[in-house]
Amino acid sequence: MNSYRYRLIVPLSLIILVVLAGLGALLGPFLQDFYQNQMFDRIEKEADAAVYVLETVDPEDDAAFAEAVQETGNRLDARLTIMLEDGTVTADSDADVEEMDNHLDRPEIQGVDDGSPFEIRVSDTVNQELMYYARPFTMQNGEDGFLRLGLDMTELNSVYQNVWLLLVVSFFAAFLVIVIFITKLTNQLVRPIEDARRVANELAEGNFKARTEEGLHLETGELNRSINVLAENLQQITNTYENQQERLETLIENMGSGLILINDKGDITLMNRSSKDIFGEDTKSWRNQLYYHVIEHKKIVQFIQELFLTEEAGRRHMKWPSGIYIRHFDVHGAPIIGADAKLKGIVLVFHDITELKKLEQARKDFVANVSHELKTPVTSLKGFTETLLDGAMHEEALREKFLTIIAKESERLEGLITDLLELSRIEDEHFQLNIKQVDVNTLIYEVTTMLQEKAAAKDMTLQVEAEASIAIDADEQRLKQVLINLINNAVVYTSAGGTIFVRAFYEDHQAVIEVQDTGIGIAEKEIPRIFERFYRVDRARSRNSGGTGLGLAIVKHLAEAHDASLSVDSIPGEGTTFQLRFDLEEEA
Repeated sequence: MNSYRYRLIVPLSLIILVVLAGLGALLGPFLQDFYQNQMFDRIEKEADAAVYVLETVDPEDDAAFAEAVQETGNRLDARLTIMLEDGTVTADSDADVEEMDNHLDRPEIQGVDDGSPFEIRVSDTVNQELMYYARPFTMQNGEDGFLRLGLDMTELNSVYQNVWLLLVVSFFAAFLVIVIFITKLTNQLVRPIEDARRVANELAEGNFKARTEEGLHLETGELNRSINVLAENLQQITNTYENQQERLETLIENMGSGLILINDKGDITLMNRSSKDIFGEDTKSWRNQLYYHVIEHKKIVQFIQELFLTEEAGRRHMKWPSGIYIRHFDVHGAPIIGADAKLKGIVLVFHDITELKKLEQARKDFVANVSHELKTPVTSLKGFTETLLDGAMHEEALREKFLTIIAKESERLEGLITDLLELSRIEDEHFQLNIKQVDVNTLIYEVTTMLQEKAAAKDMTLQVEAEASIAIDADEQRLKQVLINLINNAVVYTSAGGTIFVRAFYEDHQAVIEVQDTGIGIAEKEIPRIFERFYRVDRARSRNSGGTGLGLAIVKHLAEAHDASLSVDSIPGEGTTFQLRFDLEEEA
Protein backbone atom coordinates (compact mmCIF):
# COMPACT_ATOMS: atom_id res chain seq x y z
CA MET A 1 0.00 0.00 0.00
CA ASN A 2 3.04 2.28 0.21
CA SER A 3 2.97 2.64 -3.58
CA TYR A 4 -0.62 3.86 -3.34
CA ARG A 5 0.39 6.40 -0.72
CA TYR A 6 3.32 7.56 -2.83
CA ARG A 7 1.13 7.81 -5.90
CA LEU A 8 -0.94 10.34 -3.99
CA ILE A 9 1.75 12.25 -2.13
CA VAL A 10 4.45 12.54 -4.81
CA PRO A 11 2.30 14.05 -7.62
CA LEU A 12 0.62 16.49 -5.24
CA SER A 13 3.99 17.49 -3.81
CA LEU A 14 5.41 18.05 -7.30
CA ILE A 15 2.41 20.19 -8.27
CA ILE A 16 2.74 22.28 -5.12
CA LEU A 17 6.47 22.61 -5.69
CA VAL A 18 5.95 23.81 -9.27
CA VAL A 19 3.26 26.29 -8.16
CA LEU A 20 5.45 27.69 -5.38
CA ALA A 21 8.46 27.91 -7.70
CA GLY A 22 6.40 29.77 -10.31
CA LEU A 23 5.05 32.10 -7.66
CA GLY A 24 8.58 32.77 -6.45
CA ALA A 25 9.73 33.40 -10.01
CA LEU A 26 7.02 36.03 -10.38
CA LEU A 27 7.26 37.53 -6.92
CA GLY A 28 11.08 37.80 -6.86
CA PRO A 29 11.47 40.14 -9.86
CA PHE A 30 8.45 42.13 -8.71
CA LEU A 31 10.06 42.80 -5.31
CA GLN A 32 13.38 43.48 -7.02
CA ASP A 33 11.77 46.10 -9.27
CA PHE A 34 9.98 47.55 -6.25
CA TYR A 35 13.23 48.05 -4.31
CA GLN A 36 14.97 49.35 -7.43
CA ASN A 37 12.26 51.97 -7.97
CA GLN A 38 12.58 52.93 -4.34
CA MET A 39 16.30 53.43 -4.92
CA PHE A 40 15.55 55.46 -8.06
CA ASP A 41 13.27 57.75 -6.05
CA ARG A 42 15.87 58.06 -3.34
CA ILE A 43 18.73 58.90 -5.70
CA GLU A 44 16.56 61.38 -7.57
CA LYS A 45 15.67 63.20 -4.38
CA GLU A 46 19.25 63.14 -3.15
CA ALA A 47 20.35 64.59 -6.51
CA ASP A 48 17.84 67.42 -6.09
CA ALA A 49 19.21 68.03 -2.61
CA ALA A 50 22.76 68.12 -3.97
CA VAL A 51 21.67 70.64 -6.66
CA TYR A 52 20.10 72.77 -3.99
CA VAL A 53 23.35 72.81 -2.04
CA LEU A 54 25.75 73.31 -4.96
CA GLU A 55 23.72 76.12 -6.58
CA THR A 56 24.91 78.30 -3.76
CA VAL A 57 28.61 77.66 -4.37
CA ASP A 58 30.66 79.62 -6.86
CA PRO A 59 32.16 77.24 -9.43
CA GLU A 60 34.86 79.78 -10.18
CA ASP A 61 36.34 78.99 -6.77
CA ASP A 62 37.72 75.61 -7.62
CA ALA A 63 38.79 74.71 -4.10
CA ALA A 64 35.54 75.76 -2.45
CA PHE A 65 33.46 74.10 -5.15
CA ALA A 66 35.47 70.83 -4.95
CA GLU A 67 35.17 70.88 -1.17
CA ALA A 68 31.41 71.42 -1.40
CA VAL A 69 31.11 68.50 -3.83
CA GLN A 70 33.23 66.34 -1.54
CA GLU A 71 31.24 67.27 1.54
CA THR A 72 27.89 66.73 -0.16
CA GLY A 73 28.92 63.33 -1.51
CA ASN A 74 30.09 62.21 1.92
CA ARG A 75 26.88 63.31 3.57
CA LEU A 76 24.80 61.52 0.96
CA ASP A 77 27.10 58.48 1.12
CA ALA A 78 27.22 58.57 -2.65
CA ARG A 79 29.59 59.47 -5.49
CA LEU A 80 28.86 63.01 -6.71
CA THR A 81 30.21 64.13 -10.09
CA ILE A 82 29.86 67.59 -11.75
CA MET A 83 30.63 67.97 -15.45
CA LEU A 84 30.22 70.64 -18.10
CA GLU A 85 27.82 70.39 -20.95
CA ASP A 86 30.60 69.02 -23.22
CA GLY A 87 31.29 66.16 -20.79
CA THR A 88 34.35 67.61 -19.07
CA VAL A 89 34.44 66.64 -15.39
CA THR A 90 34.96 69.63 -13.14
CA ALA A 91 34.49 67.99 -9.71
CA ASP A 92 34.14 64.46 -8.28
CA SER A 93 33.74 63.37 -4.67
CA ASP A 94 35.57 60.05 -5.06
CA ALA A 95 38.14 60.58 -7.84
CA ASP A 96 40.77 62.99 -9.13
CA VAL A 97 39.27 65.02 -12.00
CA GLU A 98 42.68 65.37 -13.62
CA GLU A 99 42.78 61.64 -14.23
CA MET A 100 39.22 61.35 -15.51
CA ASP A 101 38.36 61.35 -19.18
CA ASN A 102 35.36 62.93 -20.89
CA HIS A 103 32.06 61.53 -19.60
CA LEU A 104 29.74 62.75 -22.31
CA ASP A 105 29.40 59.23 -23.70
CA ARG A 106 28.30 57.74 -20.40
CA PRO A 107 24.85 56.04 -20.71
CA GLU A 108 23.30 58.04 -17.91
CA ILE A 109 24.46 61.33 -19.49
CA GLN A 110 23.14 60.26 -22.86
CA GLY A 111 19.89 59.27 -21.20
CA VAL A 112 19.19 62.74 -19.78
CA ASP A 113 17.82 63.86 -23.11
CA ASP A 114 16.17 60.45 -23.76
CA GLY A 115 14.24 60.43 -20.45
CA SER A 116 16.23 57.51 -18.97
CA PRO A 117 18.84 59.11 -16.74
CA PHE A 118 19.23 55.97 -14.59
CA GLU A 119 21.96 53.41 -15.19
CA ILE A 120 23.43 50.52 -13.17
CA ARG A 121 26.93 49.55 -14.16
CA VAL A 122 30.50 49.08 -12.98
CA SER A 123 32.41 52.33 -12.85
CA ASP A 124 35.66 52.33 -14.80
CA THR A 125 37.02 55.00 -12.46
CA VAL A 126 36.33 53.55 -8.99
CA ASN A 127 35.85 49.93 -10.18
CA GLN A 128 32.55 49.49 -8.29
CA GLU A 129 29.02 48.67 -9.32
CA LEU A 130 27.01 51.88 -8.91
CA MET A 131 23.53 53.11 -9.64
CA TYR A 132 23.90 56.35 -11.56
CA TYR A 133 21.42 59.17 -11.92
CA ALA A 134 22.19 62.26 -14.03
CA ARG A 135 20.28 65.52 -14.39
CA PRO A 136 20.90 68.95 -15.91
CA PHE A 137 22.61 71.37 -13.58
CA THR A 138 22.95 75.17 -13.99
CA MET A 139 25.80 76.47 -11.91
CA GLN A 140 25.85 79.79 -10.03
CA ASN A 141 27.75 81.48 -12.82
CA GLY A 142 24.99 80.49 -15.27
CA GLU A 143 27.00 77.82 -17.02
CA ASP A 144 25.01 74.68 -17.87
CA GLY A 145 26.24 71.16 -17.15
CA PHE A 146 25.32 67.86 -15.54
CA LEU A 147 25.13 66.60 -11.97
CA ARG A 148 25.56 62.85 -11.58
CA LEU A 149 24.95 60.92 -8.40
CA GLY A 150 26.11 57.33 -7.95
CA LEU A 151 24.96 55.06 -5.15
CA ASP A 152 26.87 51.87 -4.19
CA MET A 153 24.86 48.76 -5.27
CA THR A 154 26.17 46.66 -2.39
CA GLU A 155 23.25 47.57 -0.19
CA LEU A 156 20.70 46.99 -2.92
CA ASN A 157 22.29 43.66 -3.89
CA SER A 158 22.17 42.64 -0.23
CA VAL A 159 18.49 43.53 -0.21
CA TYR A 160 18.02 41.43 -3.37
CA GLN A 161 19.75 38.45 -1.73
CA ASN A 162 17.70 38.78 1.42
CA VAL A 163 14.53 38.97 -0.64
CA TRP A 164 15.37 35.80 -2.57
CA LEU A 165 16.50 34.06 0.61
CA LEU A 166 13.28 35.05 2.33
CA LEU A 167 11.26 33.78 -0.63
CA VAL A 168 13.14 30.50 -0.79
CA VAL A 169 12.90 29.87 2.96
CA SER A 170 9.26 30.91 3.12
CA PHE A 171 8.24 28.84 0.15
CA PHE A 172 10.26 25.86 1.37
CA ALA A 173 8.63 26.11 4.80
CA ALA A 174 5.25 26.44 3.14
CA PHE A 175 6.08 23.44 0.95
CA LEU A 176 7.01 21.35 4.00
CA VAL A 177 3.87 22.37 5.88
CA ILE A 178 1.71 21.56 2.89
CA VAL A 179 3.47 18.23 2.29
CA ILE A 180 3.06 17.31 5.95
CA PHE A 181 -0.60 18.21 5.79
CA ILE A 182 -1.03 16.23 2.57
CA THR A 183 0.82 13.27 4.07
CA LYS A 184 -1.37 13.32 7.16
CA LEU A 185 -4.52 13.62 5.09
CA THR A 186 -3.32 10.84 2.77
CA ASN A 187 -2.53 8.61 5.72
CA GLN A 188 -6.00 9.17 7.11
CA LEU A 189 -7.45 8.11 3.79
CA VAL A 190 -5.01 5.31 3.04
CA ARG A 191 -4.59 3.77 6.52
CA PRO A 192 -8.05 2.15 6.64
CA ILE A 193 -7.53 0.75 3.15
CA GLU A 194 -4.02 -0.41 4.06
CA ASP A 195 -5.32 -1.98 7.26
CA ALA A 196 -8.08 -3.72 5.31
CA ARG A 197 -5.53 -5.05 2.82
CA ARG A 198 -3.29 -6.32 5.66
CA VAL A 199 -6.17 -8.12 7.36
CA ALA A 200 -7.33 -9.57 4.04
CA ASN A 201 -3.82 -10.94 3.42
CA GLU A 202 -3.64 -12.43 6.92
CA LEU A 203 -7.07 -14.00 6.45
CA ALA A 204 -5.85 -15.47 3.17
CA GLU A 205 -2.82 -16.90 5.04
CA GLY A 206 -5.08 -18.47 7.67
CA ASN A 207 -4.73 -15.98 10.54
CA PHE A 208 -8.40 -15.50 11.39
CA LYS A 209 -7.59 -13.61 14.60
CA ALA A 210 -6.55 -10.55 12.60
CA ARG A 211 -8.77 -7.49 12.99
CA THR A 212 -8.77 -4.02 11.46
CA GLU A 213 -9.58 -0.65 13.03
CA GLU A 214 -13.06 0.38 12.04
CA GLY A 215 -12.35 4.13 12.28
CA LEU A 216 -14.89 6.76 11.27
CA HIS A 217 -18.32 6.08 9.85
CA LEU A 218 -17.15 6.57 6.30
CA GLU A 219 -16.98 4.20 3.38
CA THR A 220 -13.63 2.83 4.57
CA GLY A 221 -15.04 2.34 8.08
CA GLU A 222 -17.93 0.33 6.67
CA LEU A 223 -15.47 -1.75 4.66
CA ASN A 224 -13.36 -2.49 7.72
CA ARG A 225 -16.40 -3.40 9.80
CA SER A 226 -17.48 -5.84 7.12
CA ILE A 227 -13.99 -7.37 7.04
CA ASN A 228 -14.02 -7.74 10.85
CA VAL A 229 -17.38 -9.52 10.73
CA LEU A 230 -16.04 -11.81 7.99
CA ALA A 231 -12.88 -12.52 10.02
CA GLU A 232 -14.89 -13.30 13.15
CA ASN A 233 -17.14 -15.70 11.26
CA LEU A 234 -14.13 -17.38 9.65
CA GLN A 235 -12.44 -17.66 13.04
CA GLN A 236 -15.49 -19.32 14.59
CA ILE A 237 -15.75 -21.76 11.70
CA THR A 238 -12.00 -22.45 11.81
CA ASN A 239 -11.99 -22.90 15.61
CA THR A 240 -14.83 -25.38 15.36
CA TYR A 241 -13.03 -27.25 12.60
CA GLU A 242 -9.68 -27.15 14.44
CA ASN A 243 -11.26 -28.40 17.66
CA GLN A 244 -12.89 -31.28 15.84
CA GLN A 245 -9.66 -31.99 13.97
CA GLU A 246 -7.62 -31.80 17.16
CA ARG A 247 -9.96 -34.20 18.95
CA LEU A 248 -9.83 -36.58 16.01
CA GLU A 249 -6.02 -36.39 15.76
CA THR A 250 -5.66 -36.85 19.52
CA LEU A 251 -7.96 -39.85 19.40
CA ILE A 252 -6.12 -41.37 16.42
CA GLU A 253 -2.61 -40.70 17.73
CA ASN A 254 -3.27 -41.89 21.28
CA MET A 255 -5.41 -44.93 20.58
CA GLY A 256 -3.63 -48.06 21.65
CA SER A 257 -4.29 -49.75 18.32
CA GLY A 258 -2.51 -49.12 15.04
CA LEU A 259 -4.48 -47.32 12.32
CA ILE A 260 -3.75 -47.22 8.59
CA LEU A 261 -5.91 -45.45 6.02
CA ILE A 262 -5.50 -46.36 2.33
CA ASN A 263 -7.21 -44.47 -0.51
CA ASP A 264 -8.90 -46.03 -3.53
CA LYS A 265 -5.63 -45.87 -5.50
CA GLY A 266 -3.77 -47.94 -2.91
CA ASP A 267 -1.77 -45.04 -1.45
CA ILE A 268 -1.33 -44.91 2.33
CA THR A 269 -2.71 -41.54 3.45
CA LEU A 270 -2.85 -41.80 7.24
CA MET A 271 -1.04 -43.68 10.01
CA ASN A 272 -0.97 -43.12 13.73
CA ARG A 273 1.85 -43.30 16.23
CA SER A 274 1.09 -46.90 17.23
CA SER A 275 1.77 -48.08 13.67
CA LYS A 276 5.45 -47.29 14.12
CA ASP A 277 5.63 -49.52 17.21
CA ILE A 278 3.65 -52.30 15.54
CA PHE A 279 5.79 -52.55 12.41
CA GLY A 280 9.05 -51.48 14.04
CA GLU A 281 9.78 -49.06 11.21
CA ASP A 282 9.65 -45.33 10.49
CA THR A 283 6.14 -45.42 9.04
CA LYS A 284 6.21 -41.67 8.28
CA SER A 285 8.01 -42.53 5.04
CA TRP A 286 5.08 -44.75 4.07
CA ARG A 287 2.78 -41.79 3.51
CA ASN A 288 1.63 -41.43 -0.11
CA GLN A 289 3.30 -44.74 -0.98
CA LEU A 290 1.54 -47.81 -2.41
CA TYR A 291 0.78 -50.21 0.42
CA TYR A 292 2.28 -53.27 -1.29
CA HIS A 293 5.59 -51.39 -1.78
CA VAL A 294 6.12 -50.63 1.91
CA ILE A 295 4.27 -53.34 3.87
CA GLU A 296 6.47 -56.42 3.91
CA HIS A 297 4.03 -58.82 5.59
CA LYS A 298 2.35 -60.81 2.83
CA LYS A 299 -0.67 -61.75 4.94
CA ILE A 300 -1.49 -58.06 5.48
CA VAL A 301 -1.11 -57.32 1.77
CA GLN A 302 -3.38 -60.24 0.90
CA PHE A 303 -5.94 -59.09 3.47
CA ILE A 304 -5.92 -55.57 1.98
CA GLN A 305 -6.36 -56.94 -1.54
CA GLU A 306 -9.27 -59.05 -0.32
CA LEU A 307 -10.92 -55.94 1.18
CA PHE A 308 -10.54 -54.07 -2.11
CA LEU A 309 -12.05 -56.97 -4.05
CA THR A 310 -14.97 -57.79 -1.77
CA GLU A 311 -15.65 -54.28 -0.39
CA GLU A 312 -16.77 -55.98 2.83
CA ALA A 313 -15.44 -55.70 6.36
CA GLY A 314 -13.15 -58.46 7.53
CA ARG A 315 -11.09 -59.64 10.48
CA ARG A 316 -7.92 -61.67 10.68
CA HIS A 317 -5.62 -62.96 13.40
CA MET A 318 -2.00 -62.41 12.42
CA LYS A 319 1.39 -62.76 14.00
CA TRP A 320 4.92 -61.85 12.98
CA PRO A 321 8.33 -61.69 14.62
CA SER A 322 9.49 -58.53 16.34
CA GLY A 323 13.08 -58.93 17.39
CA ILE A 324 13.33 -62.13 19.41
CA TYR A 325 9.59 -62.14 20.18
CA ILE A 326 6.44 -63.07 18.30
CA ARG A 327 3.71 -60.44 18.37
CA HIS A 328 0.04 -61.26 17.85
CA PHE A 329 -2.51 -58.88 16.31
CA ASP A 330 -6.23 -58.87 15.76
CA VAL A 331 -6.59 -56.99 12.45
CA HIS A 332 -9.92 -55.39 11.50
CA GLY A 333 -10.44 -54.03 7.99
CA ALA A 334 -13.39 -52.14 6.54
CA PRO A 335 -14.09 -50.39 3.22
CA ILE A 336 -14.84 -46.65 3.12
CA ILE A 337 -17.91 -46.11 0.95
CA GLY A 338 -18.69 -42.55 -0.20
CA ALA A 339 -22.11 -40.88 -0.56
CA ASP A 340 -22.09 -41.91 -4.23
CA ALA A 341 -21.79 -45.57 -3.17
CA LYS A 342 -18.27 -45.74 -4.59
CA LEU A 343 -15.24 -47.13 -2.78
CA LYS A 344 -13.08 -44.30 -1.37
CA GLY A 345 -10.54 -46.50 0.36
CA ILE A 346 -10.14 -48.88 3.28
CA VAL A 347 -9.20 -48.57 6.93
CA LEU A 348 -7.15 -51.09 8.92
CA VAL A 349 -7.06 -51.30 12.71
CA PHE A 350 -4.37 -53.41 14.40
CA HIS A 351 -5.16 -54.53 17.97
CA ASP A 352 -2.06 -55.82 19.75
CA ILE A 353 -3.15 -58.94 21.62
CA THR A 354 0.37 -60.12 22.38
CA GLU A 355 -0.07 -59.55 26.11
CA LEU A 356 -3.39 -61.39 26.06
CA LYS A 357 -1.69 -64.28 24.34
CA LYS A 358 1.12 -64.16 26.87
CA LEU A 359 -1.35 -64.09 29.76
CA GLU A 360 -3.27 -66.97 28.24
CA GLN A 361 -0.07 -68.94 27.73
CA ALA A 362 1.15 -67.97 31.21
CA ARG A 363 -2.11 -69.20 32.69
CA LYS A 364 -1.78 -72.49 30.84
CA ASP A 365 1.87 -72.80 31.84
CA PHE A 366 1.08 -71.90 35.44
CA VAL A 367 -1.63 -74.52 35.72
CA ALA A 368 0.60 -77.10 34.05
CA ASN A 369 3.65 -76.15 36.16
CA VAL A 370 1.74 -76.07 39.43
CA SER A 371 0.15 -79.39 38.59
CA HIS A 372 3.53 -80.85 37.69
CA GLU A 373 5.36 -79.35 40.67
CA LEU A 374 2.68 -80.55 43.10
CA LYS A 375 2.27 -83.90 41.42
CA THR A 376 5.93 -84.87 41.82
CA PRO A 377 6.16 -84.63 45.64
CA VAL A 378 2.60 -85.91 46.11
CA THR A 379 3.36 -88.91 43.91
CA SER A 380 6.53 -89.55 45.91
CA LEU A 381 4.65 -89.27 49.19
CA LYS A 382 1.90 -91.59 47.99
CA GLY A 383 4.34 -94.13 46.54
CA PHE A 384 6.59 -94.40 49.57
CA THR A 385 3.61 -94.40 51.92
CA GLU A 386 2.02 -97.28 50.03
CA THR A 387 5.36 -99.10 50.04
CA LEU A 388 5.58 -98.71 53.81
CA LEU A 389 2.01 -99.89 54.23
CA ASP A 390 2.72 -102.89 52.03
CA GLY A 391 5.24 -104.18 54.58
CA ALA A 392 8.38 -102.13 54.23
CA MET A 393 7.62 -100.40 57.51
CA HIS A 394 8.58 -103.58 59.31
CA GLU A 395 12.15 -103.36 58.00
CA GLU A 396 14.01 -100.73 59.96
CA ALA A 397 16.48 -99.77 57.22
CA LEU A 398 13.81 -99.33 54.56
CA ARG A 399 11.49 -97.56 56.99
CA GLU A 400 14.13 -94.98 57.88
CA LYS A 401 15.10 -94.44 54.23
CA PHE A 402 11.51 -94.04 53.05
CA LEU A 403 10.57 -91.78 55.94
CA THR A 404 13.60 -89.58 55.14
CA ILE A 405 12.47 -89.29 51.52
CA ILE A 406 8.91 -88.52 52.65
CA ALA A 407 10.21 -85.79 54.98
CA LYS A 408 12.33 -84.29 52.19
CA GLU A 409 9.44 -84.29 49.72
CA SER A 410 7.17 -82.80 52.40
CA GLU A 411 9.66 -79.95 52.93
CA ARG A 412 9.81 -79.43 49.19
CA LEU A 413 6.01 -79.35 49.00
CA GLU A 414 5.88 -76.93 51.92
CA GLY A 415 8.48 -74.67 50.30
CA LEU A 416 6.53 -74.66 47.04
CA ILE A 417 3.27 -73.74 48.76
CA THR A 418 5.06 -71.10 50.86
CA ASP A 419 6.59 -69.47 47.75
CA LEU A 420 3.24 -69.51 45.98
CA LEU A 421 1.58 -67.80 48.89
CA GLU A 422 4.46 -65.32 49.18
CA LEU A 423 4.26 -64.46 45.47
CA SER A 424 0.51 -64.05 45.76
CA ARG A 425 0.92 -61.62 48.67
CA ILE A 426 3.54 -59.59 46.78
CA GLU A 427 1.33 -59.34 43.72
CA ASP A 428 -1.68 -58.25 45.78
CA GLU A 429 -2.64 -54.60 45.22
CA HIS A 430 -2.73 -53.99 48.98
CA PHE A 431 0.84 -55.16 49.45
CA GLN A 432 2.96 -52.54 51.26
CA LEU A 433 6.64 -52.27 52.07
CA ASN A 434 8.03 -51.30 55.45
CA ILE A 435 10.36 -48.58 54.16
CA LYS A 436 13.24 -47.41 56.30
CA GLN A 437 16.90 -46.64 55.83
CA VAL A 438 18.87 -49.82 55.27
CA ASP A 439 22.62 -50.30 55.51
CA VAL A 440 23.33 -52.29 52.36
CA ASN A 441 26.79 -53.42 53.46
CA THR A 442 25.48 -54.94 56.71
CA LEU A 443 22.65 -56.66 54.85
CA ILE A 444 25.05 -58.17 52.30
CA TYR A 445 27.33 -59.55 55.03
CA GLU A 446 24.35 -61.11 56.83
CA VAL A 447 23.14 -62.88 53.68
CA THR A 448 26.61 -64.07 52.61
CA THR A 449 27.18 -65.41 56.12
CA MET A 450 23.91 -67.35 55.88
CA LEU A 451 24.86 -68.88 52.52
CA GLN A 452 28.55 -69.32 53.22
CA GLU A 453 28.12 -72.94 54.34
CA LYS A 454 26.14 -73.84 51.21
CA ALA A 455 28.81 -72.24 48.99
CA ALA A 456 31.61 -73.95 50.91
CA ALA A 457 29.94 -77.31 50.31
CA LYS A 458 30.64 -76.76 46.59
CA ASP A 459 34.09 -75.33 47.27
CA MET A 460 32.93 -71.86 46.08
CA THR A 461 34.21 -68.45 47.06
CA LEU A 462 31.76 -65.71 48.10
CA GLN A 463 33.61 -62.44 47.52
CA VAL A 464 32.05 -59.15 48.76
CA GLU A 465 33.15 -55.85 47.19
CA ALA A 466 31.19 -53.04 48.80
CA GLU A 467 31.92 -49.35 49.17
CA ALA A 468 31.78 -47.98 52.68
CA SER A 469 28.50 -46.63 54.04
CA ILE A 470 25.93 -47.37 51.33
CA ALA A 471 22.41 -46.67 52.59
CA ILE A 472 19.08 -46.76 50.75
CA ASP A 473 15.41 -46.45 51.67
CA ALA A 474 13.96 -49.96 51.42
CA ASP A 475 12.15 -52.76 53.22
CA GLU A 476 15.02 -54.56 54.95
CA GLN A 477 13.39 -58.01 55.12
CA ARG A 478 12.20 -57.91 51.50
CA LEU A 479 15.57 -56.69 50.25
CA LYS A 480 17.19 -59.47 52.25
CA GLN A 481 14.83 -61.94 50.53
CA VAL A 482 15.92 -60.59 47.13
CA LEU A 483 19.62 -61.02 47.97
CA ILE A 484 19.07 -64.54 49.33
CA ASN A 485 17.30 -65.61 46.12
CA LEU A 486 19.92 -64.05 43.83
CA ILE A 487 22.95 -65.42 45.70
CA ASN A 488 21.29 -68.81 46.19
CA ASN A 489 20.60 -69.01 42.45
CA ALA A 490 24.24 -68.13 41.78
CA VAL A 491 25.36 -70.97 44.08
CA VAL A 492 22.99 -73.43 42.39
CA TYR A 493 23.96 -72.57 38.82
CA THR A 494 27.73 -72.27 39.40
CA SER A 495 29.94 -75.29 39.16
CA ALA A 496 32.11 -76.41 42.06
CA GLY A 497 35.16 -74.25 42.60
CA GLY A 498 33.50 -71.16 41.09
CA THR A 499 33.42 -67.63 42.46
CA ILE A 500 30.43 -65.43 43.30
CA PHE A 501 30.93 -61.66 43.55
CA VAL A 502 28.53 -59.50 45.55
CA ARG A 503 29.12 -55.79 44.95
CA ALA A 504 27.56 -52.56 46.22
CA PHE A 505 28.53 -49.12 44.94
CA TYR A 506 27.25 -45.70 43.88
CA GLU A 507 26.93 -44.79 40.20
CA ASP A 508 25.11 -41.93 38.43
CA HIS A 509 23.10 -40.87 41.53
CA GLN A 510 22.05 -44.49 42.07
CA ALA A 511 22.88 -47.19 44.58
CA VAL A 512 23.80 -50.39 42.74
CA ILE A 513 23.72 -53.95 44.11
CA GLU A 514 25.30 -56.53 41.82
CA VAL A 515 25.51 -60.32 42.05
CA GLN A 516 27.90 -61.95 39.55
CA ASP A 517 28.73 -65.63 39.18
CA THR A 518 31.01 -67.74 37.01
CA GLY A 519 28.33 -70.32 36.35
CA ILE A 520 26.71 -71.87 33.30
CA GLY A 521 25.19 -68.62 32.06
CA ILE A 522 21.87 -68.03 30.29
CA ALA A 523 21.16 -68.04 26.56
CA GLU A 524 19.97 -64.72 25.17
CA LYS A 525 16.62 -66.12 24.02
CA GLU A 526 15.90 -67.41 27.55
CA ILE A 527 16.68 -64.17 29.42
CA PRO A 528 13.17 -62.65 28.91
CA ARG A 529 11.58 -65.78 30.47
CA ILE A 530 13.74 -66.35 33.54
CA PHE A 531 11.42 -64.21 35.69
CA GLU A 532 8.39 -66.31 34.79
CA ARG A 533 6.94 -68.64 37.44
CA PHE A 534 8.43 -72.15 37.44
CA TYR A 535 10.78 -71.35 34.55
CA ARG A 536 14.16 -73.04 34.96
CA VAL A 537 17.24 -72.66 32.79
CA ASP A 538 18.45 -76.12 33.88
CA ARG A 539 15.46 -78.00 35.28
CA ALA A 540 17.40 -81.00 36.57
CA ARG A 541 19.95 -78.87 38.43
CA SER A 542 17.24 -76.64 39.92
CA ARG A 543 15.04 -79.50 41.05
CA ASN A 544 17.95 -81.38 42.57
CA SER A 545 18.80 -78.28 44.58
CA GLY A 546 15.32 -78.16 46.03
CA GLY A 547 14.32 -74.97 44.18
CA THR A 548 10.69 -74.16 43.44
CA GLY A 549 11.21 -72.12 40.26
CA LEU A 550 9.59 -69.04 41.88
CA GLY A 551 12.65 -67.30 43.28
CA LEU A 552 13.35 -64.91 40.37
CA ALA A 553 9.63 -64.16 39.97
CA ILE A 554 9.66 -62.99 43.62
CA VAL A 555 12.84 -60.99 42.97
CA LYS A 556 11.25 -59.23 39.99
CA HIS A 557 8.08 -58.25 41.88
CA LEU A 558 9.99 -57.03 44.94
CA ALA A 559 12.31 -54.94 42.73
CA GLU A 560 9.26 -53.35 41.08
CA ALA A 561 7.74 -52.68 44.50
CA HIS A 562 10.91 -50.77 45.44
CA ASP A 563 10.87 -48.83 42.12
CA ALA A 564 14.25 -50.36 41.42
CA SER A 565 15.47 -51.40 37.97
CA LEU A 566 16.48 -55.04 37.56
CA SER A 567 18.77 -56.08 34.70
CA VAL A 568 20.48 -59.28 33.60
CA ASP A 569 23.67 -59.68 31.62
CA SER A 570 24.82 -63.20 30.81
CA ILE A 571 27.26 -65.06 28.57
CA PRO A 572 26.67 -68.82 28.25
CA GLY A 573 29.56 -70.75 29.76
CA GLU A 574 31.07 -67.69 31.45
CA GLY A 575 28.52 -66.51 33.98
CA THR A 576 25.61 -64.23 34.78
CA THR A 577 25.32 -60.80 36.40
CA PHE A 578 22.15 -59.55 38.09
CA GLN A 579 22.06 -55.83 38.87
CA LEU A 580 19.64 -53.84 41.03
CA ARG A 581 19.63 -50.03 40.77
CA PHE A 582 17.95 -47.82 43.37
CA ASP A 583 17.41 -44.11 42.63
CA LEU A 584 18.71 -41.84 45.39
CA GLU A 585 16.69 -38.86 46.55
CA GLU A 586 18.41 -35.58 45.65
CA GLU A 587 19.25 -33.31 48.54
CA ALA A 588 17.18 -30.14 48.63
